Amino acid sequence: MGHLYMMTTIVDRKIAKRYVELYEENDNHVMFITYGVGTATSDVLDYLGLDHTEKVIIFSVQEESSWTNLKKQLEKKLKIDAPGNGIAFTIPLSSIGGNKALQFLTENRPFQKEEESTLKDTSHELIIVIAEQGNIDLVMDSARAAGAYGGTVIHAKGTGTQEASKFMGVSIAAEKEMIFIVTQKAQKNSIMKAIMENAGLDSKAKSVVFSLPVTDTAGLRLIED
Repeated sequence: MGHLYMMTTIVDRKIAKRYVELYEENDNHVMFITYGVGTATSDVLDYLGLDHTEKVIIFSVQEESSWTNLKKQLEKKLKIDAPGNGIAFTIPLSSIGGNKALQFLTENRPFQKEEESTLKDTSHELIIVIAEQGNIDLVMDSARAAGAYGGTVIHAKGTGTQEASKFMGVSIAAEKEMIFIVTQKAQKNSIMKAIMENAGLDSKAKSVVFSLPVTDTAGLRLIED
């Protein structure tokens, strides 16, 4: 008790309803859902049994025990570890803006914040790349060359002033692609370095890349094996 996480679920669009229904059955109704596109190569798609790469990304806030319960059900009921059935992972939240927001995101479930602790021995990381629109292949070719399996792309648009757009030559308000790559911690540095060298701010992609610790995952075991 006392630790909150942002749970992110990435699944094929045609089976997303099953995941939403499972979460609702477990009294999780506050979810944020968006659409994305997978970046896996054709041979990976064939291996995973996917006929297209349209994705649904589901965000929700979970307490540690609720994630543990959902992970078990994802593995048992939806067979998330089987190829093509998606992935889910958790990222720790350091703060939430106010008690009302906390009550909304946790659906008014009892919660008592514990002291913050330093994360140690996390085995996975979420790499987030923000690149100029139209440069997904450049980013992902660089990432794959360094060992990445694939990623999920969300179309976005920055919100910056005219002055901010001059920062390091990056247009803050231009159309962007946000690319999410979940990887083993040991591969994180090499993947980020490859992206920065080949698709960084000095390239046409003008990518900004950063990473977040992933505390737990479901659905990656067979791919990594």
